[in-house]
Amino acid sequence: MTNDECRMTNENAGDVRESDAVLKYDLEERTAVFAERVIDFALDVERNAVTMPLITQLVRAGTSIGANYCEADDAESKRDFRHKIGLCRKEARETKYWFRMIARAAPLSKPPARPLWQEAKELHLIFSKIRRSCDRNTSHDNSE
Repeated sequence: MTNDECRMTNENAGDVRESDAVLKYDLEERTAVFAERVIDFALDVERNAVTMPLITQLVRAGTSIGANYCEADDAESKRDFRHKIGLCRKEARETKYWFRMIARAAPLSKPPARPLWQEAKELHLIFSKIRRSCDRNTSHDNSE
């Protein structure tokens, strides 16, 4: 059984965490844990006509960061990798936006949203840096 399968089938998987240092540098795991936390948050947000579409958008954006990172990790070319990392960056930024809107529509959700917004911000900065590195490497490749 692979590590991912173990996480999917272990009912206590949420209780078992890798060390913070490993999680910090393992972007695939970090984005997956973030997506799980977004889902948990979304399940607790007050439901009404305003929050329902916001919750849907938040879950879509927050969970797609990791999905796009998995695709980037399996990219077929440097250009494909750069594009998919750009999608990760855009989804992280969009996730921050939806957290802000939900905090406005459901003020009681603001305190639990704050650390998730911070993580989305950090992911956005990480993917921005990766993207800039790709751009620098691409310009070096073109100048040779």
